[in-house]
Amino acid sequence: MTNTEKSTPTVRGPGKSALLLEINGTTHEIFVEPRRTLLDALRVDLGMTGTKEVCGMGNCGACTVQVDGEPTYGCLQLAVECEGRAITTIEGLSHNGALHPLQQSFVEHDALQCGFCTSGQVMTAAALLKRNPNPTEEEIVEELSGNLCRCGAYRGIVRAVQDAAEKMRT
Repeated sequence: MTNTEKSTPTVRGPGKSALLLEINGTTHEIFVEPRRTLLDALRVDLGMTGTKEVCGMGNCGACTVQVDGEPTYGCLQLAVECEGRAITTIEGLSHNGALHPLQQSFVEHDALQCGFCTSGQVMTAAALLKRNPNPTEEEIVEELSGNLCRCGAYRGIVRAVQDAAEKMRT
C-alpha cells in the first residue's frame, strides 16, 4: 500500500464517525465511535496486532505507540484525538523486511520472553534513542520505567537499548 492509498474502511454504523489516521506513513480511513481508543482502532479496526493490550488502564506500557514521535499509551489515547497526527507502531519500525536495529538488539540480547511487553518497550526505547542517541544506563532505566516486564527481562532490555544506541551511532 502506498502512502496515498487508504485502507478498507470498517463498517459504518450508528454513532460512528469517519476518521483518517496516518499510521506508519499510510493514511487509513476507519469509522469509530468517539470513545474508541487508539489501541482498539489499531488492533480491532485495522488488524495491527503488534501493539499489545495487557492491563487496559495505562499501568503496564505494553500498548505504547508513538504519536508525533512521543511514546503514548494506546489504551488511554482516543483514536479521534489522533487525526492529523503521525502514529508509529511496532510494525512501522522495520523497513523492507529488515528489523530496526533496536528490534534486532532485543533478539540478540534475549530481551524478550513472553513478548507481551516487547512492542511497548521497543517503541519507548526508539523514541528515547531518537531524542538522545547516547543515553546513560540511568536514562534508559528512567525512560522505560513506565513499561512493565512480568518476565523480568530488564537487564536484557537495558543491554539491548545500549547496544542498539551504539550500532545506530556508528
